[in-house]
Amino acid sequence: MTPSQLILTALPGIPLIEPGDDLGAEIGEALLRAGLKLVDGDVLAVTSKIVAKSEGRQVDLNDVTPSAEALRLAAETHKDPRELEVILGESRKVLRTRPGLIIVEHRLGFVCANAGVDHSNLAADGSTRADRVLLLPENPDASAHALRERFVGQGGVDVGVLIVDSHGRAWRMGTVGVAIGVAGFPALVDLRGEPDLFGEILQVTQIGLADEIAGAASALMGQADEGHPVVHVRGLPYPLRDGSLAELLRPEEKDLFR
Repeated sequence: MTPSQLILTALPGIPLIEPGDDLGAEIGEALLRAGLKLVDGDVLAVTSKIVAKSEGRQVDLNDVTPSAEALRLAAETHKDPRELEVILGESRKVLRTRPGLIIVEHRLGFVCANAGVDHSNLAADGSTRADRVLLLPENPDASAHALRERFVGQGGVDVGVLIVDSHGRAWRMGTVGVAIGVAGFPALVDLRGEPDLFGEILQVTQIGLADEIAGAASALMGQADEGHPVVHVRGLPYPLRDGSLAELLRPEEKDLFR
């Protein structure tokens, strides 16, 4: 029977994460504080920011020398050329620019603003906030797999893990949570060939389940000072399976907007 409830719980008390911190241990302690024990089918949605922090993906822009291309883009976008050099290093190609914004194809394959390079919620540690940026995790799928294996190994339960980032959308205002790393989770659910309520066979329906759950979790994670970087999800209406970010990436030849 398909579950009729999807329960999301923001895990309490997770501290500010620093490079080298044991993220799995922090999540385990937060589960205990929330009175939650993982069971088969549970999902952990984790913000990309704390994963990247734990992996030491922070860059001091004072150590960056901008290239000629970064200087050229700085003239177009009015952005710091040092930050643009970092963005270029995380990108396959630049797709669009305007003052204050650069849209790229990230090296991981998705399209986003600023290659995910972010200034928000970074401790100063002696340098100004404007001089420090955080990159996305090096390999979010691998990060998700490492966390999943931690909890599968400890509890013998089948759980999924999503690494969640905030992206804008081409046709709508506002950012939403999307999955950029997936482990043990059906990122894309293909319903083609299944009947609808009236017995008609679905021809094109595929559900971006990882993004749907990431968006729901993001509503609890917040975008400012909420301090809820991990959300526990129970009641997923589809069985878990191996999955990856690649399932969600539309091939360029099928992308009508690039």
